[in-house]
Amino acid sequence: MNSPPPILPCVPPWWARGGHAQTIWGHVLPCAAPSVGGERHEIELDDGDRVVLFHRAAEGSDTVVYLFHGLSGDSDADYIRRTAAVLEGCTIVALNHRGCGAGAGLAKHPYHSGAWADLAAAVEWGRARHPAARHIGIGFSLSGNALLLGLSRGEGPDAAIAVNPPIDLAACSDAISSGFNRVYDIRFVNNCRQDVRARGYGIRPWHTLREVDEIYTAPAGGFASADDYYARCSAGPRLGTIERPAVILTAADDPFVPVSSFASVPPNVQLHMEPVGGHMGYLARSGRWLDDALATYVDALR
Repeated sequence: MNSPPPILPCVPPWWARGGHAQTIWGHVLPCAAPSVGGERHEIELDDGDRVVLFHRAAEGSDTVVYLFHGLSGDSDADYIRRTAAVLEGCTIVALNHRGCGAGAGLAKHPYHSGAWADLAAAVEWGRARHPAARHIGIGFSLSGNALLLGLSRGEGPDAAIAVNPPIDLAACSDAISSGFNRVYDIRFVNNCRQDVRARGYGIRPWHTLREVDEIYTAPAGGFASADDYYARCSAGPRLGTIERPAVILTAADDPFVPVSSFASVPPNVQLHMEPVGGHMGYLARSGRWLDDALATYVDALR
């Protein structure tokens, strides 16, 4: 990776100085960026499920950037739209995970933090259409872990950026069910509950994400238990095998991705740890810090 120019730190406004403030305000403040746009395509996965992606081609571009959303999101999430907006000169492929967004009803199986093969299928689709391009993936939260997991297996894009990835799933599961973090836990569960209940699994509003993983994600995804899922799908222990350029961009005050998860990131993966930023918040006095940081790293990875 070319060394990116110095990225100024995320200096927060007075009203967003803590991890919770960054996380909450970062997700509730309005987003003016338009939808990604482009052409809608369905791709079939190896098990017969289908997912939907949007392909926005940029004339003369030699770079394809894949945008992979987080848990309970889709390709129209505000952080996906903002990132696509600052990458105007790049071809964009924005994927909806199984059953999400425009792909609702097209998949029988769940998506989860270890769904690296689904991301790799989207990249394979993009490579077929842009064989001479540089292919860069940006995975947010859950997808960041899956993206790193794929790279550790030699699958996926030529380079990757993982934003606030939960690379120790068990530690994140414990953290999000503790104290004030239950607010996020309840939100994620409620966002997923309708889809999970439609599949025949009894998820209640008071269940934690760990319980959802035990009741639904693990059995539906082919894992023996939530602990088995966490052990087999956490990217942290596998980072040392990554040979392609990879960046982890995270914040020390992320409420539910413990900073201790990143204590042993090997030197083959570049770790960018902001002191302040929360979980994908990164509100700065100058605006949305994350958008410009991602554009800078994409330029360095091209």
